[in-house]
Amino acid sequence: MAMKRRAGAVLALLMTSALVAAGCSGGGDDEAADTGSELYKNPVTLTWWHNASQDGPGKTYWEKVAKDFSTAHPTVKIEIEAIETNQLQRTRLPAALLSNDPPDIFQAWGGGEMREQVEADYLKDITEQVKGEVADIGSASEIWQVNGKQYGLPFRMGIEGVWYNKDMFAKAGITAPPTTFDELNAAVAKLKATNVIPIALGAGDKWPAAHWWYNFALRACSVDTLKKATTDRNFDDPCFVKAGQDLKAFIDTKPFQNNFIATPGQNDPTSANGLLANGKAAMELMGDWNRGTLDTVATDKAKLAKFLGWFPVPAISGSAGDPKAALGGGDGFACAKQAPAECVEFLKYIVSPEVQKGYAATGTGLPVAKGAADGVTDPALKSILTATSDATYVQLWLDTAYGSTVGNAMNDAIVAIFAGNGSPEKVVAAMKAAASK
Repeated sequence: MAMKRRAGAVLALLMTSALVAAGCSGGGDDEAADTGSELYKNPVTLTWWHNASQDGPGKTYWEKVAKDFSTAHPTVKIEIEAIETNQLQRTRLPAALLSNDPPDIFQAWGGGEMREQVEADYLKDITEQVKGEVADIGSASEIWQVNGKQYGLPFRMGIEGVWYNKDMFAKAGITAPPTTFDELNAAVAKLKATNVIPIALGAGDKWPAAHWWYNFALRACSVDTLKKATTDRNFDDPCFVKAGQDLKAFIDTKPFQNNFIATPGQNDPTSANGLLANGKAAMELMGDWNRGTLDTVATDKAKLAKFLGWFPVPAISGSAGDPKAALGGGDGFACAKQAPAECVEFLKYIVSPEVQKGYAATGTGLPVAKGAADGVTDPALKSILTATSDATYVQLWLDTAYGSTVGNAMNDAIVAIFAGNGSPEKVVAAMKAAASK
């Protein structure tokens, strides 16, 4: 999830994430040295799993990247499997890593999740091979470090916010994007009066709903509390319960579409981003990658480009949290421990300035390599660049920061609130129980 002007805010995120990534390190010096004279001499097939599963510019671009690399290195064949994010992260990848035949290069989100993978000895230590790339990317690469060693590299970095339909806002008499939740609640009421869905939500995939709680936690908790919880996974501070209380109060205003609990998040016209993309809902909370996923489900891409806008998650008056803090994260790739040396070379190619500039031009997310952000032309994505620069602190996605054990339990308990059978206290209890395992 490169942001030309994001250094201060993202540094805060990455310093926190670097602390999260404290654990054992797999691999060894032998792996660091295996890129020697035998590189590209023998035929190699790399299996590559990424999450650009929907036909569109992102999927097409990764196919081009793989083809270009193979053309430059004829001994390397790359076999791609594109898998939807939720399926990839929660089921396919964990199962593959447990097997004797994981993909060579695969999507990696860093943070506590990567720490768990390293502790299980699944990942290749690429520290020595990617020093130049880390220097070019800068502090963003720290999310993909564990105990000071590099196990992956990001290709995208951005913060989360609210994507919205400017035409619907104008019709409802909303003259400016909300900056506080009081203003957001007022906007929801005005949009209801025009008989449109105020906010689309894909709770069927769990994490899109959980991200609302994350943002309420960001507003309820101080930065110091969030940093402490990220490193020691202690959730005793009452702000975590308050996050659930604030969420429940927001849900009670009925801002979402009917049957949101079963609605998928992405990649389908009936999904939450399908509702926004096709003019059936006015807003959706989502990360910077949403620009590309909206395009894939829009029946009229030109119309979407004209009405689409973006604004940061609003502040909550009187809350303990920093009103200009933001939630964010990125996408990256890692190599399986037993992957051939060519895997690391392909990973380096993915984050090279030329490939990063091409990625920026797809409009599917914000690149990380220096200078590549100059290729961002979409107005909404430019708004995210500015907002990231203005943010005082950026917190890594909480389910990623806390690791999959806590993250999965937390998300399940949050979705239960949306379903009407959970509570703020049960979310914290689930997090504590998972952290104690």
